Amino acid sequence: MKPVFEKPFTQQEPISNTVIERIGEILRSGRLHRYNTVEGEKAEATLLEQEYAEWQGAKYCLACTSGGYALQLAMRASGLQQGDTVLANAYTLAPVPGAIHAAGGKPIFVEIGDDWRINTDDLATKAESTGAKFLMLSHMRGHIADMETIEAICEKHDISMIEDCAHTMGATWNGKRSGNFGKVAAFSTQTYKHINSGEGGLLTTDDPFIAARAIVMSGSYMLYSNHGAAPDAKIFDQIKLVSPNMSGRMDNLRAALIRGQLGELDENIARWNKRYQALEKAVSGSPNIMTVKRPQQEHYVGSSFQFRPKLDPKQLPKLLENCSNRGVDIKWFGAEEPKAFTSRYDSWEYLGAQPTLPKTLEVLATTCDIRVPLTFDEGDCTLIGEIILDEVNALSA
Repeated sequence: MKPVFEKPFTQQEPISNTVIERIGEILRSGRLHRYNTVEGEKAEATLLEQEYAEWQGAKYCLACTSGGYALQLAMRASGLQQGDTVLANAYTLAPVPGAIHAAGGKPIFVEIGDDWRINTDDLATKAESTGAKFLMLSHMRGHIADMETIEAICEKHDISMIEDCAHTMGATWNGKRSGNFGKVAAFSTQTYKHINSGEGGLLTTDDPFIAARAIVMSGSYMLYSNHGAAPDAKIFDQIKLVSPNMSGRMDNLRAALIRGQLGELDENIARWNKRYQALEKAVSGSPNIMTVKRPQQEHYVGSSFQFRPKLDPKQLPKLLENCSNRGVDIKWFGAEEPKAFTSRYDSWEYLGAQPTLPKTLEVLATTCDIRVPLTFDEGDCTLIGEIILDEVNALSA
């Protein structure tokens, strides 16, 4: 009988007792709102902003409701106006174009390569032809592109880079943290990201005006001095009356969840990468499966794994069915209709008709994705890889 994998792909590790005790203290205080403090007290959200800014190596940090909300704030606080063009890699998740649309921007998608990263040649061409002043760069599924080349393109064309780091919290390129390349960055602490607070977002920047506008826009009213990693009051004096309140504050419960996990993140990255490498090793010996060699400059976080079986795209539904029957949950980015969290750029019809991106469609036609939760061990990942390999080989025969 063929082996079957029996663990769920959506199960996360439990929250530690220390964090649970801290949350109990907050609940007993009744002061869940970040601005509801007593004299001499720093709110949990304030402490989180201080600690995350220090950990990230950024001057300023804002805690808010979600990663998608942080993306919207990042664009608005960077000066995006209604109808402005925003370049964005075509391989991303639906909240990214949703955030661009909600902020008033008009996305123009950039091709990806066989390695799932943004195609820098196409980026340079579209930066020249569109006159765009904004780039929403998604480090999609944890794959970081050539950041020096992207920085040079942005500098040449006076483009403000906004980094979507939902999948790269803790990753680096040439030793520099993801999120520290652009004008502003957004991170997610949704359950399936690298820190689990159910929902949550963080915005970081070194620009005091972007930080101040984001803080006021997030719903600080005139309580911006209560933030833990904010610019000087004189900056707020220049923007506080012309920045709208679009409430999206983080509460103290979620801040406590994030603070309690931040100190474990570096260790967890090492744990994820061991699992990722076990999975990669199990499938990489097959001529029927394409994986991507990670660039030497990239220190990644292997919380998900992507591969491309060398099959006709019409065979992909059968591959997913066969693997599912053996307990392996694979998501496919090439389906014509969106399913679960996967969708293609041509399915976001609210954006209007989009130019065809042939290379992106070719790559996504066989792009498969699986989560790598820390509730798996390395042996589990080896078994998952062996099941995938077995089923791909069977369909290739």
